[in-house]
Amino acid sequence: AQQICIGNLAARAGKPKDKRGDEIGQLVGDFDRMAVEMEGLVRAQKRLISDVSHELRSPLTRINLALELLRKVDHPGVATAIQRLERETDQLNEMIGKLLALSRVDVEGRLIEKANLRLEDLVREVVADADYEARSEQRGVILREAESCQVFGNAEMLRSALENVIRNAIRYTALGSDVEVSLKYHSIEDESMATIEVRDHGPGVPPTSLEDLFRPFYRLDDSRERKTGGVGLGLAITKQAVVLHGGKVIADNA
Repeated sequence: AQQICIGNLAARAGKPKDKRGDEIGQLVGDFDRMAVEMEGLVRAQKRLISDVSHELRSPLTRINLALELLRKVDHPGVATAIQRLERETDQLNEMIGKLLALSRVDVEGRLIEKANLRLEDLVREVVADADYEARSEQRGVILREAESCQVFGNAEMLRSALENVIRNAIRYTALGSDVEVSLKYHSIEDESMATIEVRDHGPGVPPTSLEDLFRPFYRLDDSRERKTGGVGLGLAITKQAVVLHGGKVIADNA
C-alpha cells in the first residue's frame, strides 16, 4: 500500500506461489486484484492523453496550413476571417496544452522527481520574468519580500504553479498598477511552512466564486475570459501542483 501511494503501481502484496486459504490470503488476493485494476486504469488514461493530443493537434496543423493558403487571397473579408480563425486556433492550442499538462499532473504527479531547492531563488526568477512580460501591458510585478526558505520539491512544477497565478493577476490588475509577490517562512514547533502571496489590484471576485477559481474550466465571466485570453485551466494546474507538494492554495479578496 505504501509503494502504491508513492506511485509504484506495479507493487503487489502477494506472490504467485503464496497460497494461503485464510482471511489474510483472501485480503492479499483482493488487494492485488485492486492494484492490477488501478494500474490498468492509469495506463489507459495515459494512452487516452496521448491519443487525444495527437487527434487534436493534427486538425490544428491542417487548419494552420489552410490559413496559409487563405492569406494569399487579397480580399478584406478574407483577411478579417483569417484573423478570427488565428485567434480561435491559438486559444484552442493553448487549451490543449494546458489540459494535457493538467492530466499529466493528475496521472504522474506522485512520480515527479524532487530535490532540495531554494524557494526564494525560484520566486525571484519567476517575478523577474513576469515583470518583463507585464511591462508591455503597462503593468508590473514586484517582489515585496522573499525570506530564505529551502523546500523539497519539483522546481519545474512549482515554477509553473506560481507563473499561472502571477499571469492571472497580471491579466486583471489595473493599468499602471503592480502585482505584488511575497514569500514568508514560518516555523511552529516541529512544522515549517512557506507561504507565497500574490496580490493584484483588480476588480476582485464575488465571495461565492472564490472556491471555484481553481476548478478546471471554471470561468467567472465568459466575455471577460475571451477578452483576456484565459482558458480556465491555469489555476487548476496550480492547485494540483501545490497539493502534490503537501500544500494548499487559497483565493481571497484584499
